[in-house]
Amino acid sequence: MVYEAQLGHPGGDFSAADVLATLYFGVLRHDPANPAAAGRDRFVMSKGHCTGAFYAVLAAAGFFPEAELATYMQPLSKLNGHPNRNYLPGVETNTGPLGHGLPVATGIAIAGQIDNADYRTFVLTGDGELQEGSNWEAALTAGHRKLENLTLIIDRNRLQQGARTEETASLDPLDDKWRAFGWHVETVDGHDHRALYDLLSASPKGRGKPLCVIANTFKGKGVSFMHDNVAWHHGVPNKEQYEQAMRELA
Repeated sequence: MVYEAQLGHPGGDFSAADVLATLYFGVLRHDPANPAAAGRDRFVMSKGHCTGAFYAVLAAAGFFPEAELATYMQPLSKLNGHPNRNYLPGVETNTGPLGHGLPVATGIAIAGQIDNADYRTFVLTGDGELQEGSNWEAALTAGHRKLENLTLIIDRNRLQQGARTEETASLDPLDDKWRAFGWHVETVDGHDHRALYDLLSASPKGRGKPLCVIANTFKGKGVSFMHDNVAWHHGVPNKEQYEQAMRELA
């Protein structure tokens, strides 16, 4: 998709792909034939620039025909650079400005708590976007309200645009920070489907706290020249690189 569109963020797509696949093919309650079903679990893709992986998973899950992936970021396509709920079924809310997904997801979870609904709300953030202050306002609120129906997954690839997160504004000790805000924290290999499934599918009933899952990942996972390489935060492979990537991913 990125190669054909000559646009995109392949590094973050590959770091998040295993988390997204685990959610949509093992954890989330969703109905592609009725994407607004009241009892669906809610998912917010806060790292909204990583639409390559998100759209591929939505298409594979049946929210729209896979053939539409060929229109990625083309004029008049539904598949914008950032997900847009007005155009595409399965997108819970528009995202793009980083740091906004968790506040929105927290609001959705509060609504579910007030309604005594049984749906869960999940949100996937990048780690670099945790440098946005709005996340910590949401963290404070979610911990205070004991939102056990809210699950945050952090794509902890330790890279952001141009540099490592710890060089830009240090996040560690990240687990202790979330605990201090009243969250239950788990750390997992973000490319291990079984471990992710076991953690994310477990019932939150009785936990009494929101759940923060720190998923340790690698940007560019699966492609040797992109692996843990900040240069591929965004970028487009040339023909030779594209062919090599496809061979390695096969």
